[in-house]
Amino acid sequence: MRFGTKKENREPTCDELIQLDNEEEETGRPEREGTEPLGEERNILREVLSFLCYAAVIFGCTFLIIMFVAQRTSVSGHSMNDTLQDGDQLILEKVSYRFRDPSRFDIVVFRYAHEKNMFYIKRIIGLPGETVQIIGDDIFIDGELLEEDYGLEPMEDPKRAASPITLGEDEYFVLGDNRNQSSDSRDPSVANVKRSQIVGRAWLRIWPLDRIGFVSHRK
Repeated sequence: MRFGTKKENREPTCDELIQLDNEEEETGRPEREGTEPLGEERNILREVLSFLCYAAVIFGCTFLIIMFVAQRTSVSGHSMNDTLQDGDQLILEKVSYRFRDPSRFDIVVFRYAHEKNMFYIKRIIGLPGETVQIIGDDIFIDGELLEEDYGLEPMEDPKRAASPITLGEDEYFVLGDNRNQSSDSRDPSVANVKRSQIVGRAWLRIWPLDRIGFVSHRK
């Protein structure tokens, strides 16, 4: 006859459960196969999505600023001397003309009607509905002499403005300040500038450093 104790099939007590839990915490539970690589993949995916979202926000903000707020532009040529010089770097603002019409003497950038990617920078002289005529070096608006002295030197050739030019309801007459070296509204290739051609107004000069400052539209 064999003597011994039988193994009892019983549930562990609370004290035993606590003890078992403590042992598992000390020894650590075995890692499940494949858990770590899956976590790494999720982290990489999360980082990629975060970067794409960040890039989309930056691109969207940049697009909105360029389209509706401001844009950098460079002066090429001497048609606006001495107000603006060849190589000047400007910030063009586009906001104000969404709330008001361009004003006389504003310096504006507009698209050249006959070439898609060409832009001109000139000064507005005539406003919609006005009649502009140049006699000698004098500019007449609706038959009255315009008080202005933006020209770098006396104007030599009025071209098409030798005869009265009546502007349409959405048209502007523009001149360069260096009028003897400027292709502007006197020239048939430029002619009257439509409101839809105007991109914005010269606002701030950021280069060269010794001429940094706001662009003056009035003397």
